[in-house]
Amino acid sequence: MQVYLVGGAVRDALLRMSGRSMRSTDKDWVVVGSTPEELLRLGFIPVGSDFPVFLHPKTHEEYALARTERKSGHGYHGFKFFATPSVTLSEDLARRDLTINAMAMTPEGKLIDPFGGKDDLENKILRHVGPAFTEDPVRILRLARFAARFPDFTVAQETASLLKSMVSSGEADHLVSERVWAELSRGLCEAAPSRMIQVLIACGFWSRVFVESPVSDVTLQALDRAADAGTSLCVRTSVLFSGLRQDVASCFCRTHRFPRDIADAITLFVKTREVAQKAVQAQDYLSILNAFDLLRRPIRIERFLQTLAVTNPAFPVALWEALCNAYRAVDIAPLSKMPCQTESLRERIWNARLRAIKDVLQ
Repeated sequence: MQVYLVGGAVRDALLRMSGRSMRSTDKDWVVVGSTPEELLRLGFIPVGSDFPVFLHPKTHEEYALARTERKSGHGYHGFKFFATPSVTLSEDLARRDLTINAMAMTPEGKLIDPFGGKDDLENKILRHVGPAFTEDPVRILRLARFAARFPDFTVAQETASLLKSMVSSGEADHLVSERVWAELSRGLCEAAPSRMIQVLIACGFWSRVFVESPVSDVTLQALDRAADAGTSLCVRTSVLFSGLRQDVASCFCRTHRFPRDIADAITLFVKTREVAQKAVQAQDYLSILNAFDLLRRPIRIERFLQTLAVTNPAFPVALWEALCNAYRAVDIAPLSKMPCQTESLRERIWNARLRAIKDVLQ
């Protein structure tokens, strides 16, 4: 039985050796020449449902039996896996997506690099390992995500051509919305999310999957500003899909099965941004703040203002923050105890908040 460190841990170790600052990476190991029974006898804990993956009894790092795979259907679920003691390390590495992720290292630190991943790291190239890349459409999104993580890397010409053929063949159409969102959301949290979108646009994936939401260069610049500002995933997603029309935003989010908070942020931004940017009268501001349910759900207006700040740097965020504070400062309790007058309680609260907003605008 031989054990090798594989994947991202090897890639990031080499990048650190070259002087690049890298965040911590989980260690994944591949086991060659063993069986599930042997690992169980050694105390490893089985966790894999689709193929033999185990947790080390002490370190809890993942150990997977070396395996090969064969395409058996469409999409990323359409595979059959084969994990036997006869599977070699090179065969296991050959099924991986990119050359920079298809390297291994012995526990003693010796690099095993059958596909030139180290050279591609040094030359800053994202290159597919082999023809099997086309069998899993998720790899389109994974490659684009790595482009966002390593924005100074370029996609190899032959790989770019392969991405286009995967899209045009219809293989990408078999991806389920949840998996697309999982990869997209991870890419949006990288340092340069615009690079992910640029790769998806270049290969035709974006216009095929997100046809209702065109993306302009201005939007991509705003997206990177959102990343530079350290904004949340909700804000970055709202920036990305800010090109949606108001009448399709809700349906679009349902179709692509975005999480509820993401869908809420997108639809609120698309439907409210123009009104907010044109607001002049105190009544306009008050109506918008009421629509956001400011007191009970303050995060909604916070996300909205952050999104507007990066999509329209001239937007008066400080004014809106002052308006929010004035709105919150209105004490409703005394209003509810006032003797019955011609105004209802709702009207009294509205008028009190309106006066507070007018004071800010003066």
